[in-house]
This record gives sequence, structure tokens and C-alpha cells, in this order.
Amino acid sequence: MKALRRIVPVLQIPVLLYLFLLSISLLQSSFKLFGGDFAKQLMDTTSDPFLALVIGMIVTSVVQSSSVTTSLVVGMVAGGAIGLPGAIPMVMGANMGTTVTNTIVSFGQIAHRQDFRRAYSAAIVHDVVNMITVIVIFPFQVYFNILGRIAESLSGLFVGVGGAEFTSPVILIIKPTTVFIVELAQSSPWVIILIAVALLFLSLKYLVKILKSVVVSKIQVFFDKIVFKNSLISLLFGLAFTVMVQSSSITTSLIIPLAGAGLLTLSQVLPYTLGANVGTTITAILASLATGSSAAMAVAFAHLTFNVFGIAIVWPLKFIPIRIAEFVAGIATRNRLLPILFIILFFYVIPLMIVILMR
Repeated sequence: MKALRRIVPVLQIPVLLYLFLLSISLLQSSFKLFGGDFAKQLMDTTSDPFLALVIGMIVTSVVQSSSVTTSLVVGMVAGGAIGLPGAIPMVMGANMGTTVTNTIVSFGQIAHRQDFRRAYSAAIVHDVVNMITVIVIFPFQVYFNILGRIAESLSGLFVGVGGAEFTSPVILIIKPTTVFIVELAQSSPWVIILIAVALLFLSLKYLVKILKSVVVSKIQVFFDKIVFKNSLISLLFGLAFTVMVQSSSITTSLIIPLAGAGLLTLSQVLPYTLGANVGTTITAILASLATGSSAAMAVAFAHLTFNVFGIAIVWPLKFIPIRIAEFVAGIATRNRLLPILFIILFFYVIPLMIVILMR
């Protein structure tokens, strides 16, 4: 029975992974069925890069998963609902929105002043890193399309080789089921999109849950002795661990209690979160393979490039986000209502007001 309990979760992983890829394929099909007018409305909504950035942020703050947001964006691009220029700012916004989870986790220690100060600083340093990266890269993206150019070059390596069209084996596996569901739904785009979104949420939810149960229990033992031995190991582990559990929210939230207990310093936490940012991009890359679309692959690679640039920007100046996080945590400790207001205003109220006013 013990062996069976160990094997069952492992067997569930490929099933959930298949459902996740199927949801992306269905999403792509649904947007194609909506037609040109619907696509034009969405394109108009994301035609302003700043508005697209804010939309990506607020959607991720609501669903508390950048993986869900970036997967939705990949499906929309593959279906022709939005273009690459509008999609890239949205995945940049998703990076900012995903930090809300570990900030909320830090509130678990709000009753103890010093523990909360350490935990909150460990959480907020992720916000600061992502904000710095957006502030630096966003103008270059708007005026020079720097992420789009690099991403399109990278996607070209996978889509077209020697003039031959690349056919992903993932497409061959999921296409029959996609066609069957589309026919079953009588080609109704609304029905298909509801099925796709339901499958996307459920598959990612349980995939993360199972991967967490399989991986986390075996990993925690090594945190103190191996993972945070030096900055490079911390970064690589944050990357690898996020790839394994398919959730940067879990990766970063896991260390908040350790930081709150004084077992980890911000110098150890920072590279780990940078690695988690890169690791979370594997979800979008995986989703793009289910579409066979070069534009969808470009979105996924833009997300990867954005986070690699983030490391290049922050790594030499690590003391800046650390000092900012310590300063903000000091203010939050003196008035513990402020961090709650910060989450409500920064992640929800202000972005929603911007969207309403700009639309």
C-alpha cells in the first residue's frame, strides 16, 4: 500500500500534464472560432503597452498564478486574438502580479514584530526585483521591441529549420482530443473556452499540488546545508525547483517562514527568487509547444528573455533591492496595517482604476 501511494501521484502527473496541454490547444481553437471582430476588440484593448502591462498584473493578482496568465496569453496569441506587441507587456505584468502570493504568506507572522519584519522583507524583495526589471526594460520594449526581436529569433530556431516546418510531437498527441471536443461542443467558441479555462485551472492546480507533495518533502532537508551555500547555487536551485513544481509562488512562498525565523538572510533569498522567475517560464514554453505557432513560442521566449535580463540587471546591484526591501519592511513593522493596504491598493485597486480609465 505504501508503494502504491507513492506510485499513484507519479502516474497522475502525465495525465494532468496532458490536460494542461489540451486546455491550451482548446483555447487556441476557441479564439480562432470567435472570428475577426472579437479578435480586433481584444487587439484594441492590448494596443497600449502600459494597459497590457497592467492587465497582465491584475489578472495574475486575481488568479495568483503567473503560469495561468502566461498560458492564457500564449493560447490567445496562437488563436490570433492578440498580437505579440500586446502579449509581451502582459507577461511582464504577470511577473509583477505573481509576487502577491508570498507577500500574503508573510502575514502568517504578523503577530511577531521581528519575525514579520524578516518575513515581509523576504517577500517584498521579490516585488522590488520585478519592479526594477520592468522599469528598466519596459521603455526599451515599447520603443525598440527588444524582447520581441530576441524572442522571434529564438522561436525561429524551433519553428523553421532549413525551410522545413516543425511539427511538435505534442500537437500530434493532443490534436485528436481537441478535434473531438470541438465537434462535441458543436464548434461553439464560448463552450470551448469554458472547457479550456476549466481544464487549465484544474490541471495546473492539481499538477502543482502533486508535484509539491512529491518534491517538497524531499527537498526541505537540504535547504540549509546545500541550497543556500552560495548565491549561484541558490539561483540554480530556485530555477530547478520552480521547473519541478511548476509554480514560482510555491518556490518563493516556501522560504518566507524560514526567513521569518531568521534562518535565511535577504542575500540568500534574492538569488533564489531570481532563479524562480526564470523557472516559471517553462510553463509558457511548454504551452507554446501545444500550439505549433511561432508567435506563441515568441511570447514564451519573451517571458524567458525578460527574466534573464532581470538577473543581468539586478545581480551586480543586489544591495539596492535588499536595502529597499529592508526599508519598506521597517515601515510595515511600525504600522502593520500598511502592508495590507499596500496589497489592496497596489495589486487590485490602482490597476483596476487604470484599466477602467484607459479603456
